[in-house]
Amino acid sequence: MLIRVFSYMKPYRKYAFLAGLCVAVECMFELIIPVLMANIVDVGVKNGDTGYIFTQGALMCLCAVIALFLGAGSAKFAAVCGQGLGAELRREEYKKIQAFSFANTDRFQTSSLVTRLTSDVTAVQNAVATGLRPAVRSPVMMITALVISFTINAKLAIVFVVAAPLLGFLLWQIVSRVRPMYGKMQAAIDMVNRIIQENLTAIRVVKAYVRGDYENEKFKEVNTNLQSTAEKAFRLAALNMPAMQLVMYATIVAILWFGGKLTMVGGMEVGALTGFLSYVLQVLNSLMMISAVFLMLTRSLASCKRIVEVLDEKIDVTEEEGVTDPGAEVAAGDIVFDHVSFKYKADGKEDVLSDVSFHIRAGQTVGILGQTGAAKSTLVQLIPRLYDVTGGAVYVDGRNVKEYPLRHLRDAIAMVLQKNTLFSGTVKENLRWGKEDATDEEIEAACAIACVDEFIDRLQNGYDTELGQGGVNVSGGQKQRLCIARAVLKAPKVLILDDSTSAVDTATEGKIRQGLARGLPGTTKIIIAQRVTSVQDADQIIILEDGKIDAVGTHDELLKTNDFYRGLYESQQKGALE
Repeated sequence: MLIRVFSYMKPYRKYAFLAGLCVAVECMFELIIPVLMANIVDVGVKNGDTGYIFTQGALMCLCAVIALFLGAGSAKFAAVCGQGLGAELRREEYKKIQAFSFANTDRFQTSSLVTRLTSDVTAVQNAVATGLRPAVRSPVMMITALVISFTINAKLAIVFVVAAPLLGFLLWQIVSRVRPMYGKMQAAIDMVNRIIQENLTAIRVVKAYVRGDYENEKFKEVNTNLQSTAEKAFRLAALNMPAMQLVMYATIVAILWFGGKLTMVGGMEVGALTGFLSYVLQVLNSLMMISAVFLMLTRSLASCKRIVEVLDEKIDVTEEEGVTDPGAEVAAGDIVFDHVSFKYKADGKEDVLSDVSFHIRAGQTVGILGQTGAAKSTLVQLIPRLYDVTGGAVYVDGRNVKEYPLRHLRDAIAMVLQKNTLFSGTVKENLRWGKEDATDEEIEAACAIACVDEFIDRLQNGYDTELGQGGVNVSGGQKQRLCIARAVLKAPKVLILDDSTSAVDTATEGKIRQGLARGLPGTTKIIIAQRVTSVQDADQIIILEDGKIDAVGTHDELLKTNDFYRGLYESQQKGALE
């Protein structure tokens, strides 16, 4: 898992190498200092040689200064390496998410994806930025210090043989218990993000229904859960330091005890014991740093697993197998559904759409009506392959949609979804999502078709008005008309309007229909609506009931033959008269 994630560090390997080199050389200079200090005691002080003391002292200062600069260099290179890895992981995750189908997105909650792109990546990059130095320094310091310690006094160094396994056992006990806690902690962060996202997205509804206290309680529950989970994890991790210190100080006491006896019988010089203690501290500090690195890796491992889940997610909608002609494009917009079935999950009990067959000729206008939950939106989302059928086939211009390159297929189809979305930026920038290089004249023409020209002059800066996130500073009807204008600007072969005029009045809706007929005469238009007046002039009307086609016909034919359509028409006509 870690190897897979750290493979994205490839562009920054040179910085990792430089950081490791700086740390290794820094260790060498630091390890020279205890030898010089022992020489000062055993030679300079013992013989009263002041010149020798000052010479050795100057060398110690020089080693310390060089080690300081090398330490700063290693910190800089490690930071560049860590931040670079984080940027690469975020880029790869975001790129993968862009390739997700709706089904892939449904499997991950939005809040979880946000956490995986932010908190989880931050945990990994911090593990590199702060862990690279001790990960290199600790083994170098420990091995070198151990070798020198055995060189100074092999009998006394045997104390490490007892201390090291004890330290390893304590570390294993802590890591094995804290590892699953980190995974739970990241899942708790997902829940906190989900509640925050839901609340901010629906803040108007929360205030309208005076549910602020209820939302506070919901947030308090998930926040408390995150707090308690984090406390348990960090409480276990915090045991690392006292456990290491207990063993470290016990080792020092043992060395002082046995070393003191050796100096008393002449088996060891005082300076050698002083230097030996310095190396003992180096070894034990190295072991403590290694344990800290293990804890960092343990936390990053939980995050790595979540990141890899996104990177390894199998894309449901691909063009790997079906595309036979990479240059295939939609020319006319003729659509055929051939015994189509669909379910959101492969192991679902029932089909959402079942045995759906119909034919829409190029340039026709088709209306789709049905009760709430009849799968009208799902039906049209199969045309641009936002979902893939689980049975049957969808054909556009006589070619299975799976045989088109996704980019060419979706470029030819414009959808105004049931949930309208505008992005931060100006009105003009949002409209140019339909056509990046659209001229002002083309934008104005599209806006005239969608009746945007009726209100654009009332906005503060016209087409240059800044829209808030999600278009919060325009009304629902204005937002719908802007989304329709954006789709019209695309000049598509197929235009799908998914209940996209529900927030405009019937007079404006009529103008939009006339504008679409006049401005996009050769475009196949599919209109999902709740009002009969929205589709009564269509070339054919499809009635959906429980994911199946109940009837297909014109307005006059359905009035005579279909009870649902006739009842809907009469109830709406009665309401209009009243």
